[in-house]
Amino acid sequence: MERTVSPLYAAIDLGSNSFHMWIVREVAGSVQTLAKIKRKVRLAAGLNSQNELSEEAMQRGWDCLSLFAERLQDIPDDNIRIVGTAALRTAVNSDTFLSKAKDILGHSIEIIPGEEEARIIYQGVAHTSGGCGKRLVVDIGGASTEVIIGEGFDASALTSLKIGCVTWLERYFKDRYLTAENFDAAINAAKHAIEPIVESYHKLGWDTCVGASGTVQALQEIMLAQGMDEIITLQKLKRMQRQAMQYERLEDLDIEGLTLERALVFPSGLSILIAIFESLNIQSMTLAGGALREGMVYEMMSQMRHHDVRERTLLSLQSRFQLDSQHADAVAHTALSLLGSCEQAWQLEPQARYLLNASATLHEIGTSIEFKKSGDHAAYLINNIDLPGFTRAQKHLIAELLRRFREQLTSLPEQHALSAQSAARILRLLRLAVILCHRRDHNHQPPFTLTVDDNTLTLTLPAHWLSTNPLTKAELQQEAVRQTDMGWPLVIVESK
Repeated sequence: MERTVSPLYAAIDLGSNSFHMWIVREVAGSVQTLAKIKRKVRLAAGLNSQNELSEEAMQRGWDCLSLFAERLQDIPDDNIRIVGTAALRTAVNSDTFLSKAKDILGHSIEIIPGEEEARIIYQGVAHTSGGCGKRLVVDIGGASTEVIIGEGFDASALTSLKIGCVTWLERYFKDRYLTAENFDAAINAAKHAIEPIVESYHKLGWDTCVGASGTVQALQEIMLAQGMDEIITLQKLKRMQRQAMQYERLEDLDIEGLTLERALVFPSGLSILIAIFESLNIQSMTLAGGALREGMVYEMMSQMRHHDVRERTLLSLQSRFQLDSQHADAVAHTALSLLGSCEQAWQLEPQARYLLNASATLHEIGTSIEFKKSGDHAAYLINNIDLPGFTRAQKHLIAELLRRFREQLTSLPEQHALSAQSAARILRLLRLAVILCHRRDHNHQPPFTLTVDDNTLTLTLPAHWLSTNPLTKAELQQEAVRQTDMGWPLVIVESK
């Protein structure tokens, strides 16, 4: 029987700093990356004072598109979208570039207005990032910065500002010196550009803030390389500014975690983000799972629209790895029931609930490789697979929970998704849920109550139930010893 293969899709973003091509296909309700091709074209650097693109900059773009053209031959026309952004919006001679670009690619290029770019970016964020409530999205590009407020898949404010890491490099770091004067000029100019939207954005308000694309990703990679967590704050941005100013010139930059590719636009992108943090009084920011290219692809794939990104991700993984979804749901339901008994006493962070649910839902993913070391296999898979809706730190915690979901119990390593105490507590509940559901039939799962006294858990089962279920009794008693030995007292009793 011939298998139906999902068609390919291609999203090409002709950005002001880089040109990107992303080729994907749909697999079991998720987007699978088949190729990512990126070239640092720095188109915006080729704009002169009359906003004319230089021949050299256009040639760099055409050379890049010649590489992209080969792969587009394999993809249906309706599954290709190519957009140009701020530099091509600005260039007065963009028609010259576009005419030859169309000949090279065999496809038209759509120059999208700033608000449309912001709208698509928001769709990319909404389809790949978890969380509820209003979100503020910031995407710093080469020649424009998009600032958006939205909830779910609907944006309520779309703004494209004419500030970017390439144009700010050419304007405020043209001499390549990393002086306080250059940084101050770049930050103050960005604040001036942002000022018109500050009042309206504060009135709309937001619950969480996410940053998209290269600048924010590069800053987060520096933080992680230097032992910080993934949450971006103004304090950390100021720390990176101080690190940069220890060097005299851009070419001298040698900051841990900063790649050579990103170094040239690092000070200008950092200045813009500092200005946004200070102008909008942002407390913290995390990295979004996607942006413009993701938005382009998800809009071409109408079947991928889903109002709970994390749920879509979990269902996709269950399908791809042929997991027993009925059993996984039972373990998740049991784990969340146990959590419900502890929530008031333990006061866990809000995200603890969905991280416990995800871990329970995927707890058998490692058995798709091999049973004996299924925990290690699960941790490897989770750490190395795309999990839209979950941050890097959350992926790491889920992986470490699944490494320890059964048998031997060890301490969790340092992680930044939850407090150490909360992470240990949901690990305890996950392990108990797996044992209580081991018959894989809800008709054989005992009714139970769980009480908590500080860090001591008491699991109460019906009278005589343990004696008629000796294997479960042995497993629960062994688990009580393991958790108690870790300093997490667990008591198993029967009701009278």
